[in-house]
Amino acid sequence: MNDYETILKAYELSGGDPKSLKFPATASIIVKENKVLSSQEVEGLVIKSEETERGVKANILVKRGYKIENPVHLCFGVIPEEGLQEIIMQIFLEDNSYAKLLAHCTFPNAIKVKHIMEAKIHIGRGAFLEYEEVHYHGLKGGIEVIPIVNADIGPEGKLKNSFALVKGKVGNLDIDYNVEAGERAIAELTTKVYGKGEDRIRIKEKAFLNGDGARSLIKSRVVATDRTWSQVIGETYGNAPHTRGHVDCVEIVEGNAKAEAIPKVAVANASAKITHEAAIGRIDKRQLETLMARGLEEKKAVDVIIGGILK
Repeated sequence: MNDYETILKAYELSGGDPKSLKFPATASIIVKENKVLSSQEVEGLVIKSEETERGVKANILVKRGYKIENPVHLCFGVIPEEGLQEIIMQIFLEDNSYAKLLAHCTFPNAIKVKHIMEAKIHIGRGAFLEYEEVHYHGLKGGIEVIPIVNADIGPEGKLKNSFALVKGKVGNLDIDYNVEAGERAIAELTTKVYGKGEDRIRIKEKAFLNGDGARSLIKSRVVATDRTWSQVIGETYGNAPHTRGHVDCVEIVEGNAKAEAIPKVAVANASAKITHEAAIGRIDKRQLETLMARGLEEKKAVDVIIGGILK
């Protein structure tokens, strides 16, 4: 297979639909290691890319007032067993625009692979960005993934971000997200990770509510099994009047796994309200017994419960 066919096959493993990359009305960019294999724009959306020695620089612009009808598909992958991929990305939504970005990152054969994603996101006044990132890391766990996101949301703007890594082995994951929300802006961050074997998971997410009436939700769901180590840090700062924020973390621990949850909340205004909720524990015994009583073997019953947690 040529490079394009290879990356499409890997894209499918991560949950993407290769057919979606071929629609003329759909914007997309496909990157294999440090090569841009294809890039497609639509009216109101501009994609500029530049290949580097370590990866690719990509800028995505959504013009003022444009609502991009179809999801924008981003495919990033490293196919060999060893390699480095550094994606430097800027996403800029002008005022009153909308786009949904679906990013699939796939590393099916990784034994010694490092993937770095550094993204700067700007959401203009009244604009709305949905960013959904799904990973597939293969079964060998030989990968280090470092996603770094710095986002600022303008007045009445909205960011809905989700990260999912529930297929294959995680390897070493180190997430670092920072979001600043302006007046009446909304930030929603959702992370779902399933750790197995010797996986190491570190999730650090911060929301700074700097504008009057800004709101945020940081929601994490982590399942740590075998000898996985997991640490989740969720921080929210109510720096302006009438801000509202919530940190919600649930970690399930099985086998000899270790997990930490560290919520931090702070306010700098009497009318701000920031709350947090964190729970670490095993799979609910009654749920497990109920499923087994209905004929499921224990391993299958555990898989069903974990699937529900990470759905």
